Amino acid sequence: MYMNAEITILLYVGLIIVLLMIIRLLGRKFLKPVKYRKLKESVSAYLYLLPSFVVLGLFVFWPIIYSFYLSFFKWDFQNQDNPIFIGFENYIKLFKLDKPISISFNSAFFNTLLLVMSFIFFMHLIFDYKKIEKRYQKNLVIIMSCLGIIALFLANSVNYLSIVISIIQLIIYTFLIVSDFVTQKSNKTFLKLLLFVAFYAFFYWFGVPEIISFLLLAKQQSLFIKAIWNTTYYVLLSTPITIFLALIVALLLNQKVRGKAFFRTIYFIPFVTSVVAVSLVWQWLFNDNGLINYFLIQLGFSKVSWLKDQAYTIPTVAIISIWKMVGYYSIIFLSGLQNIDQSYYEAAEVDGASPFQKFRFITLPLLSPTTFFIIIVAMIGAFKVFDEIFILYVGMPGPYNNSGMTLVYYIYDKFYNQQRMGEASAAAYVLFGITLVFTFFQMRASKKKIYYDS
Repeated sequence: MYMNAEITILLYVGLIIVLLMIIRLLGRKFLKPVKYRKLKESVSAYLYLLPSFVVLGLFVFWPIIYSFYLSFFKWDFQNQDNPIFIGFENYIKLFKLDKPISISFNSAFFNTLLLVMSFIFFMHLIFDYKKIEKRYQKNLVIIMSCLGIIALFLANSVNYLSIVISIIQLIIYTFLIVSDFVTQKSNKTFLKLLLFVAFYAFFYWFGVPEIISFLLLAKQQSLFIKAIWNTTYYVLLSTPITIFLALIVALLLNQKVRGKAFFRTIYFIPFVTSVVAVSLVWQWLFNDNGLINYFLIQLGFSKVSWLKDQAYTIPTVAIISIWKMVGYYSIIFLSGLQNIDQSYYEAAEVDGASPFQKFRFITLPLLSPTTFFIIIVAMIGAFKVFDEIFILYVGMPGPYNNSGMTLVYYIYDKFYNQQRMGEASAAAYVLFGITLVFTFFQMRASKKKIYYDS
């Protein structure tokens, strides 16, 4: 199968080379000297790049395309020679629950949509009401806020009300966004986040079924949903802490201290160390009689079953990942800090700015391109967590109850252990879709907050 693919790609490469040479010969005959030189440079450039395209085509592009093709087939050990086309059955099977749960997906989804849209209108009512210029837009914000709050209190008893009101809110808000009803955005993002947590907690306590409750129940009846849950939990836990610590380390390394080169090397060593070696060392540290529990006992605490309690599985893996990646990201942050022109800080000192004001108004904005790059790379890397779990738990997805089952581990288990290559390919593309969505929203959210020093 792969031999045929390699022969096909090589034939296409040969055809491309022949076409490029023909274009080059014809260009000499029919084009003017200036245009011919440009054409000759372009053809030469593509010929130099062709070996890279061949390698990427054989080992990257072709497997990606072929795995997507196989995700629509029943391709397992029994059907290895003749895969059976089954359409979207592999994708449906991934999300199929072993047993029905008390909350339906429709109820959870539309209650979540109602919760989010009601909060958005409520925040516009609090923070942006005076900035809305047109009277009918103000009335719509008031009506949708009140309607949403009322519907949330009735969501448990009247399920269809959540569907109707949430869809109406979404349509109205889309219309308002198109009409650009808020000309100036509020700068109180952190306060809005805190209010959303309080808003969510209140209605969660009130008993409104939403997507989190659905996932908490569904992950017990679907291994793939549990893998999504564990992976997302790991990403949200490890990524912010890693980036925060990396920034702190970079700021310290950027100071005028002795032995900066030595400290940079020390912080960078975990990144270049083998994941297997790192995981084995941490396995010993996290052992019941390991060094971490020894220090906990000396400080008066009881032992923690790091490797035996399922509640600590993802945090344990996150600790290893944070320790390994902080040095790498701190070096990138450090390069970004050293590229900031010192004249900005000198001007700020003349104006009497405090160190915190310099950090807030100079360092953070001018470091935003580097921060954006690190956030995207760190998040994508976190979604691919596998090695630490595999080594730490000796080839098992956690101590028990699949507490360490992540998306990549699920794909590995389906492909190598169960020989269900079609399901593994479908799971891989779901992972690709989730990563793409997270990256897209991150890029959209950060697009207007990135400042480039010109």
